[in-house]
Amino acid sequence: MSTWNSRGLRGSALEELVNRTNEVYAANSLALIQKVPTPITPINIDKQTRHITLAYFDQKSTVDYIGVVQGIPVCFDAKECHTDTFPLQNIHEHQVEFMRQFEEQQGVAFFLIHYTKRDVFYYLTLRQLLVFWNRMKEGGRKSFRFEELSEEFFFSMGKGGVFVPYLQPLQIDLDARG
Repeated sequence: MSTWNSRGLRGSALEELVNRTNEVYAANSLALIQKVPTPITPINIDKQTRHITLAYFDQKSTVDYIGVVQGIPVCFDAKECHTDTFPLQNIHEHQVEFMRQFEEQQGVAFFLIHYTKRDVFYYLTLRQLLVFWNRMKEGGRKSFRFEELSEEFFFSMGKGGVFVPYLQPLQIDLDARG
């Protein structure tokens, strides 16, 4: 278990960019995406202010975001990576299983990865993740390298409030599905 004031806030800058992007998408009727609240177990509560002062994140959160884009159900998780190697330990088995089931129900599941050193974003399809995931399960690498990723799914920070313009790579993903 991790406490709320340690590892859990690592992606908060990325989360804020995605949240603002989702607000712009909603305001323009392009998508309706909600941040899924992270389930916590409060440990200490300040009796005067009634604020939680210490809590633990529950282990079984699924994805960061869920919603609909032009009638298509989507779910995704946002991750930051500070090097060119993304450790698969940053993704949990229950997340992969949820996303797999989500796609079985005709939804689209993906990861948004921000490579902070390069300041570039990557749209990782569940299909592509599963290639790396299965390789790991079969005893191979427990990570994937920047160079292993498909160029078509890289994108840069946008402008005009659309900081993480993920609808463009989502369209590429949908076109590839047929």
